[in-house]
Amino acid sequence: MTIGPLERVSGPTEDRRVNEVRVIPSAPSSPPRQRAERVHPAWWVAGVGFLVLIGAAGFRATPTVLIDPLHEEFGWSRGGISLAVSVNLLLYGFTAPFATALMERHGIRRVVSGALLLISAGGGLTVFMTSQWQLVLCWGVLVGLGAGSMALAFGATIAGRWFVARRGLVTGVLTAGGAAGNLVFLPLVGLLAEGPGWRVASLTVAGAALAVVPLVLWLLRDRPEDVGRLPYGAGPDYVSPPPPPPGAARRTLTTLRDASRSPVFWLLAGSFAICGASTNGLIGTHFVPGAHDHGMAVTVAASLLAVIGVFDLVGTVLSGWLTDRYDARRLLAVYYALRGLSLLFLPALFASSVEPPMLFFVVFYGLDWVATVPPTIALCREHFGEDGTVVFGWVLASHQLGAAVVSFTAGAIRDATGDYDLAWISSGALCAVASVMVMVIRREGREATELRPGA
Repeated sequence: MTIGPLERVSGPTEDRRVNEVRVIPSAPSSPPRQRAERVHPAWWVAGVGFLVLIGAAGFRATPTVLIDPLHEEFGWSRGGISLAVSVNLLLYGFTAPFATALMERHGIRRVVSGALLLISAGGGLTVFMTSQWQLVLCWGVLVGLGAGSMALAFGATIAGRWFVARRGLVTGVLTAGGAAGNLVFLPLVGLLAEGPGWRVASLTVAGAALAVVPLVLWLLRDRPEDVGRLPYGAGPDYVSPPPPPPGAARRTLTTLRDASRSPVFWLLAGSFAICGASTNGLIGTHFVPGAHDHGMAVTVAASLLAVIGVFDLVGTVLSGWLTDRYDARRLLAVYYALRGLSLLFLPALFASSVEPPMLFFVVFYGLDWVATVPPTIALCREHFGEDGTVVFGWVLASHQLGAAVVSFTAGAIRDATGDYDLAWISSGALCAVASVMVMVIRREGREATELRPGA
C-alpha cells in the first residue's frame, strides 16, 4: 500500500504523490475505449449497405414466384409476363451507370433513399393493376429504375470509397446481399402467393423496402471524410480523390465512349451479358415455373431458389477473398465453365419432389451464382483506373441486357414448346463461350494497360 510513504512526505511532494495515485483508477477504462475504436466506421457503412441490398432484392426476387399466379388470374401469357420482367431487368442495368455517377456527385444517401421509395411505390401499386401494360409500368419501369439505382455498382461504390484493403472481400459480401434478399423473401413470398394471394406478397415486399429508408438516412455516410477518417487500410500518405466534375450524365457517357475503344471492355461486357442471361434472366425468372411444370409445388421450388441464395452468399464472399489473391481472369473462366456444365444437366434433374441430384445442382449452382462479380469489378478497376466503377456500371448494363433478352426468350420458348429444356441447354452453351472470352482478356488486357495513359 502507498499510504505509509505518503504520510512521510510533506508539502508539494505529498501533493504530487496524491495526484499520481488519483490517476491510477482511470487507467483500466482506457483499453475499452481503444478496443471500441478498432472497429473502423467503414465496416458499419458496409453493414448498412448489405442491409440495403437485402431490402432492394426483396421485390426483385418476387417475379419468379408470381408468374403462375398472374397467369392463372388474368390469363396473361408467360411470355407477356416475362416481358415486364425483361423491362425490369433492362432498366435495372441501364440505370446503374448513371446512378453510380449520381452517387459520386450527390451522395449515396440521397440516391439510395429515393431508389427505395421508388421500389416501394412500384410494388404497392401492382395490387391495383387490371391490365398487362400496368404490370410493365409498375413491375418493369418503377421497380426497374429503383433497383437499378442500387445495383451491384452501389456495392462497388462503397468498396471503392471506404476501403483500400479488403476491397475484394467487401465487394463479395455486398454482392451477396442480393442472395440474402432471396433467402429472406422467396419462401415468404411463395407462401403468401399460395395463401392470401400475390397482392399480399407484393405489399409485404414493398413494405420491407420502405422500412430500410430510415436506416439509410440514419447510418449511411457518403465518404470517410464525413466522419474525419481515412478509408480502411489507407496509409498516412493517402490522398483523397478530387470530387468528380459537374455533369454526372455527361461523365457517364464520356466514360462509355472512352472505355468502348478498349477490347477489354467488350470482352467484359459480352461475358457479363452471358452471366446475366444464365442467372437473373433464366434461373432467377424461370426456375420456379420450370420446376412447377414437373409437378413441384411453388413453395418448394421457391425454397430451393432461396437455398441457391444461401450458397450464393457463401460463394460470393469466397470469390471476393479469392479475387484479392488470384488472377481474376482465371477465376472467371472457371466460374463460367462450371456454371455452363451445371445448366446442361438441369433438364434431367427436375421431378415432382426434391431428389439428391437436384440438391446437388442447387448447391453447385448456388456457389457460382454471382461469384463472377468480384473478379469482374477488379478487372474494371485494373484496366480503367478511377473510372472503373462507372465502367462496371456499363458492364452491369450488359449483364441486365443479357438477362432481359433471355427472360423474355425463355418465356416465349415455354409458350411455344411446352417446356424450358431448350432454354437451359442454350444458356449452358453460352457459358462456355463466356469462359473463352475472359481468357482472351489476358492478352488484350496487357495491351490495354500498356496503351492507357499513365499506366
